[in-house]
Amino acid sequence: MQRADHDLAFMLQYENIAWYEDGKVKILDRRIYPAKVEFVTCHTHQEVAQAITDMVTQSAGPYTAVPMGMALAAHECRDKTAAEQMEYLRKAAHTISHARPTTVKRMALLCDLCLAEAERALAAGEDTAQAIVKKTVELNNTRYERVARIGKYLVDLFPENGTVMTHCFAETIVGMMLRECSERGKHIRLFCPETRPYFQGARLTATVCRDMGFDVTVISDNMPAFVMQREGVDVFTTAADAICCDGHVVNKVGTFQNAIVAKYMGIPYFVTGAPDQGHPTVDTVHIEMRDPNFTLQAMGVRTAAEGVKGYYPAFDITPPHLVSGVVTDLGIYSPYDLHRYFTDGHIDEHNLVV
Repeated sequence: MQRADHDLAFMLQYENIAWYEDGKVKILDRRIYPAKVEFVTCHTHQEVAQAITDMVTQSAGPYTAVPMGMALAAHECRDKTAAEQMEYLRKAAHTISHARPTTVKRMALLCDLCLAEAERALAAGEDTAQAIVKKTVELNNTRYERVARIGKYLVDLFPENGTVMTHCFAETIVGMMLRECSERGKHIRLFCPETRPYFQGARLTATVCRDMGFDVTVISDNMPAFVMQREGVDVFTTAADAICCDGHVVNKVGTFQNAIVAKYMGIPYFVTGAPDQGHPTVDTVHIEMRDPNFTLQAMGVRTAAEGVKGYYPAFDITPPHLVSGVVTDLGIYSPYDLHRYFTDGHIDEHNLVV
């Protein structure tokens, strides 16, 4: 099977995201990468769910970790009857899919695919865990190939020798847009806000950009307006944790304020991904509030005095009037016209595009 992760950075290779083998799942610990390259080893599916909750992996990382966790669950119940195995896997699917509240619907869809594959493998007398691993690779290939198409449309929007600002870690689309730039010989430079308190932009996005040979500069989260103005940013682009069908974009907190500045300065903001049928309107979105103590420290070093309170929404919501276009695998859509994505003939049953 040809894999779609060729020529991508280390942390975008399937085995370096999350991988099931020999009764355990190893997940690259993105909380400390790239300062350290370490993997968290999970011996139960509950530990996989906890790793997702604890942000061991994030962005699109759970799209690999979730099915690998289901493979581990299949290994755990391998000595039970077929009916008992399916019941065990259904319970595991609920545990894994609910690891983070904002992505429950997407993770549940992914778990459902694993359940269907497990049922097929059991009927065929195959190793269920290995069947789910194989299915995971197929799903990743499909997702990466779709994102590669998005990358082609996105790179069309970059001027030669252009300057691009990102936000947080857009995972697969970062790798695909850079691979597309390399294949076209198109030169760009990138600015990455650090995106506290996990510093995904500084640690993850910037590392991928560097690994793939691009000029990349990290800035603090209060610098985007100055950089857009002084450095001549041509395009602001992000992925999204959810693109509501009414055009609202849910993404790493800070996206909204950067989109406001981009609009003020006449810089287009393009979000990448597919509209999410699970979120027909923004009212269906639940913003995850994480441990406020994380905002009182930087990479484990406390920066605020004892007694000071913290506040940590994981995401914010950018309204459609700030979005120049939604770049999908079918082309670029107005945020006010996302229903056309589905009427154009594409029903996205997985909706796993990051």
